[in-house]
Amino acid sequence: MPQIERIRFGADVVRIFEPLLHGLRYLERGFVNRHLSWETFSRGRFMSWILVAALVSSAPASGTTLTITSAQAAEFVAAELSSGSLIFSQGDCLAVKVFTASRYTHVGAVVERTGQIFVYDSTGGAGVRELPLAEYLASQGKATVSVYHPETPLSAGQRESIEEHLISQVGRPYSIRHHLTGNRAEGLHCAEYVTDALIAGDVLKAERPARVSPASLRQGIERSGLYTHVVTLQVEPETNHPPADAGWCGRLWFDTKACSRTCYRKLSGWFCCK
Repeated sequence: MPQIERIRFGADVVRIFEPLLHGLRYLERGFVNRHLSWETFSRGRFMSWILVAALVSSAPASGTTLTITSAQAAEFVAAELSSGSLIFSQGDCLAVKVFTASRYTHVGAVVERTGQIFVYDSTGGAGVRELPLAEYLASQGKATVSVYHPETPLSAGQRESIEEHLISQVGRPYSIRHHLTGNRAEGLHCAEYVTDALIAGDVLKAERPARVSPASLRQGIERSGLYTHVVTLQVEPETNHPPADAGWCGRLWFDTKACSRTCYRKLSGWFCCK
């Protein structure tokens, strides 16, 4: 059975980006040795990490994507999804982009039940949750999402085991810090949660699921031939418009609220991974 391992971490980030930052001291010696303490960050180092994330996220994505709203995306992919499908997102979370040196920031697992599609994931602020497909895609905000199917259809027993594990963890808190050490914690991050479910379904093996990232999970299932990429969509939030009879002041107030909401969501995505 294929072994999914973590592909890039820590020192790899230093090797890739240190020349580009012209000697900026953006990492503590402890991080190079894989002993990171959040309390050691200074403002300068934190801003340097943002530069790293900007470099990572600015790389062009390969392939052609279709740009649609979250509601349209749900209709577009619903018929293609089945239990065991995975949805990878390229969102805003800077921490994940920095730690994994990748654009991929999130992953959710699909369960089909009584003709309905549900997505299970673990995310900041909500923890481990179950959402209908349309609600899940809306929760991703403006993001690029990629759908993956098992290369070989999963057996009924595998689907049942995956679903049982996903349901059993609903309500657990979200946590990401233990991703650095690989040790288990009270909380779960998204890739750890999905990896555990695939292990429960006897789909793959991983020695330290807490060290798996969305990027390494995607790369692992592709390289091992376990999953195949189906479609990539650029999901855009629904656009609201001011009332037709709104005056100048009403339109200004509407635009101000919309701008503030967009800024809040963007900053929340960058720094809180929500």
